Amino acid sequence: MQFGMTMEVATHYADSDGVKIAYQVHGGGSLDLVFVPGFVSHVELFWDDPRTASFLRRLTAIARVVIWDKREQGLSDRTGRPPTLEDSMDDLEAVIAAAGCERPAIFGISEGGPMSMLYAATHPERVSSLVLYGTYARILAAPDFPHGIPEEGLRRWAEVVTRDWGGPVGVELWAPSVKGDAEFERWWARLLRSGTSPAGAISLMDLYRDIDVRSVLPAIDVPTLVLQRRDDQISRVGQGRYLAEAIRGAKYVELEGADHLPVTGDQDALLDEVEEFLVGSRRAGEAERALATILFTDIVGSTERAAALGDRGWRQLLERHDAAVRRQLNLYRGREVKTMGDGFLATFDGPARAIRCAAALQEEIAGLGVEVRAGIHTGEVELIGDDVGGMAVNIGARIGALADPGEVLVSSTVRELVVGSGLEFADRGVKTLKGAPGEWRLFAVDSPPS
Repeated sequence: MQFGMTMEVATHYADSDGVKIAYQVHGGGSLDLVFVPGFVSHVELFWDDPRTASFLRRLTAIARVVIWDKREQGLSDRTGRPPTLEDSMDDLEAVIAAAGCERPAIFGISEGGPMSMLYAATHPERVSSLVLYGTYARILAAPDFPHGIPEEGLRRWAEVVTRDWGGPVGVELWAPSVKGDAEFERWWARLLRSGTSPAGAISLMDLYRDIDVRSVLPAIDVPTLVLQRRDDQISRVGQGRYLAEAIRGAKYVELEGADHLPVTGDQDALLDEVEEFLVGSRRAGEAERALATILFTDIVGSTERAAALGDRGWRQLLERHDAAVRRQLNLYRGREVKTMGDGFLATFDGPARAIRCAAALQEEIAGLGVEVRAGIHTGEVELIGDDVGGMAVNIGARIGALADPGEVLVSSTVRELVVGSGLEFADRGVKTLKGAPGEWRLFAVDSPPS
């Protein structure tokens, strides 16, 4: 896990024979890893879902990660027809070249798997290793291939897409563990809408019907890891087992769970296997503690405001508030840790950015007719999965609770760390913070320069 991992990374474009392919590069290190997405993608919206952002951040602890949108999807060009396997291979090669990758590992997810396998078999000198998750050599069942889904199943799915596109289509199949999670379902529906159109989705499924790369599997001659969740209903367990048997020397790992999306369910179990395969150990370089700047925010008078607006009005206001906070976190390289009803806990890799973010979000949220208080402290935190804990977090929360409406209140530690930044402060005196040792001098931020 890395603090300060920016979500505001530039989106670039690779040229694939006149077709522009959107991509981003995250992280560093000597190993390049190209993430080949599945059904629908959008390189910028990936970061709006905490689970997906966590998944990608974990990958950047392993390698320099390149994510991209296939043509007809996300921010890449639309040409009016779904890409053939050869088109997609050309696009992948263009992205690899534009990103400056040298013999990257290829991570093929779901529908991104067949092309990844074909590319690895065709260009073994350009691929260091191949990771496959929840994917297949052929999607439809056949007399000589019982592992696929029946033609009728694909037809029914096309009917659902036509009828329900715009909402969280298929979440019960793609991510059953989070079905009913309103925030995830809103993001999933938005990703699908932004990633492609209903007609585009149908065209993709028509293309998938005819794809069959079984004949190329024996020609794959790079180290290969095949990952498969046992109860996945999109790409069933027989698919993964078949790939592992047909690819010479492939390592096969069967994981618990029914989620087809790698970012839902137990993503740590999946990523542990990826990390061990690629670098030889699990959780390489991951610390249990780290220095971070902690920001707490909450809406002033939220109980009274909720009562005045009613459930529906309050929920609409909260959604606008949350979107504004996330927008500013994105701009100032903050990492959302969690929401707490009417507030946020976020971390930053620098206190000046945290201060400017807090001031900017207060200004934006004031336009909604509400005030926010904010507390900021810098200290060592305990890393607990995607959460953070420890005394520094407790201190940040206590400081936030003492802030006046519309005020950004910081600890003396924060003030000392931003000397020379141009930020100005007003002394708010010495306070005792419940649960924290000693006394703490606090400072209010005067209007910070942008």
